[in-house]
Amino acid sequence: MNLPIPILSVLIGAVILFFGRRLFWLCVAAVGFAAGMQVAPHLFHEPTEVLQLTIALVFGFIGALLALFLQKIAIAVAGFLAGGKLAVALMAAFVVESANHYWITLIIGGIIGAILLLALFDWALIVMSSLVGAYLIGQTIVLPATGATVLFVALVAIGIAVQTAAFRRRAVA
Repeated sequence: MNLPIPILSVLIGAVILFFGRRLFWLCVAAVGFAAGMQVAPHLFHEPTEVLQLTIALVFGFIGALLALFLQKIAIAVAGFLAGGKLAVALMAAFVVESANHYWITLIIGGIIGAILLLALFDWALIVMSSLVGAYLIGQTIVLPATGATVLFVALVAIGIAVQTAAFRRRAVA
């Protein structure tokens, strides 16, 4: 039962990494899914993998519906979730007592992410989706800290390069 969640995380991470801007609704759904995976342990004490996967799917479904029907709200929600998730990950990486400040970090990072995504939608979506996609892929691969950092930076750079090239081709055409 442990195998499907890492595989889903890598697949969703790759889709977000390479197509986050182009498939906006899917990106929002994937960010919702990733947020659901992270929030589930905070909502339920030691949730089963099925419960965690269910919560993640519900968050992803809500994100997809928001993206399709309420785009501006979906942009703000996606920015909030991605910014919050990234802030929590960065806090966990650099601050020892990060668990004590989970909700504050999530809210502040979420607000910054929402503002950034609304103001600079295309470019912010490229950068945010590359960061989140790289994070989802990187968290499933067990490497020493230096290797994990190198992999993360490389994946982010590749994601930004691929999405920027696609964005520029589309703008010229």
